[in-house]
Amino acid sequence: MTEVKSFGEMNFGNAELGDKRRTKRLVKLVDQMCARPGGTLPQKFRCPADLQAFYRLMDKDDVKHESILKAHREATFERIEQLDAPVLILHDTTELDYTTHKSLDELGKIGCGTRRGYITHNSLAVDPENREVLGLVNQVLHHRTTVSKSETRAQRSKRETRESLLWLKGVQALPSNWNLVDVCDRGADTAEFLEYEVSSGRRFVIRSSHNRCILVGHDETGENAKLHTYMLTLPPAGTWTLEVTSRVELRRGRGNEKKKVVTRHARQANMAVAYAAVQIKPSKGKRSQPAMKVWAIRVWEVDPPEGQERLEWILITNEPVNNFTAAYRVVGWYECRWVIEEYHKGMKTGCRIESIQFTSEERLQPAIAVLSVVTLTLLQLRDAARRPDA
Repeated sequence: MTEVKSFGEMNFGNAELGDKRRTKRLVKLVDQMCARPGGTLPQKFRCPADLQAFYRLMDKDDVKHESILKAHREATFERIEQLDAPVLILHDTTELDYTTHKSLDELGKIGCGTRRGYITHNSLAVDPENREVLGLVNQVLHHRTTVSKSETRAQRSKRETRESLLWLKGVQALPSNWNLVDVCDRGADTAEFLEYEVSSGRRFVIRSSHNRCILVGHDETGENAKLHTYMLTLPPAGTWTLEVTSRVELRRGRGNEKKKVVTRHARQANMAVAYAAVQIKPSKGKRSQPAMKVWAIRVWEVDPPEGQERLEWILITNEPVNNFTAAYRVVGWYECRWVIEEYHKGMKTGCRIESIQFTSEERLQPAIAVLSVVTLTLLQLRDAARRPDA
C-alpha cells in the first residue's frame, strides 16, 4: 500500500535545517498552516504554542530562506521528472511591502520610493495541459539600491544590482532541462537575457517590448526590418475565439508614464495569429556576434468592442513555428502566464505574507519562503474546485 504523504512531508520532509527535529517541526507546522492558509500567522495557528514554535524555528541560524526553498525545489523537480511533456517555468516579479517594520531599516525602496520591502522574483512551475501548479522552483529577494540620477547607460549596464538581472538570476539557478520552457513578460525583453536564453539552449517564450532591428527569415540574405513594424504587415495565419474574463488591472508606468487602471470586460474575443522566422540583430558593442535566430508571433483581437483596449501581443520564441498549430501552442503557453499573477495575489491577499511580524531579515526571509510554498495550497484548492467531479 502506497503511503500518502502530507503537504508538509512532500515539500519539506528532506529539509536540511541542522537538526532532524527542526525538520519534523517544520513539516508539522506547515501542515497546520495548510489547514488554514488564509489570514495572519495567529489565524493560521489555533494554538499559541504552535505559533511560538514557528517563531522559534525561524530564529534558528540554520533555518534560512535558501534551506527552506531548496527542499521544496527538489520535491518540485521530482514531480516534473514524472511528466513526459514540457513544463512551463513562469517568471515574474512582485513587491512585498514591509514599510511598517521599523527595525528593518536596510530594506530597499519599492513602489515610487516611499515604501520599503523586497522586489521578489518568483519562478513557478506549471503543467500547460491543465495549468496545474507544480511548485516554486526559485525565488529571489532583491534589495533595490539607491542610484544617482546622473548614472549613465554604461554605468547602469555594469551595475550588478540592476533589476533587469533578476530574470537572469531566475533561470541561471535552474537545470538546463529541455523539458523546461521559460515564459516571461515584457520585463525580460533585454538583450542580455535573450542572448543568454539563446546561447544556453533553453526553451523560451518572451513577450516583446522593443521594436528591435531584425533580419527577415533565417537566411543570410534576409531583408532589414523592425520587429513590431514587420509583424504588423503579416496577414493572419488562423483565427479562433477566446473567452475573456473581466479584469481590473493596474498597469505599470513605463519611463515617465504614470500607472493607470485598465478595466477589461468579459467577452468572446475573435483572435488572429501571424508568425515569421526572424533574426534579432546583436546589441551595440556586440556587432561581431551572429544574429539570434528565433520565431516571432503576433496575436491580436480582430474586432474589439468600442471602448475596450485591443488584446494584442508579440511573442519571441525559439520553438519552431512553421504552421498555425505550432503558433497556437506557443500562444497557449503564454496565456498560462496569468497563473503567476494569481499566485502573487494568493501570497498577498490569501496568505497575508506582508502581515508577518519579524524584527530582523534573518527571521523574515525564511518565513517568506515557508508562506510562499503554503500559498500553493490556495491555487491547488482552486484547481480542485474547478474539476468537473468536484
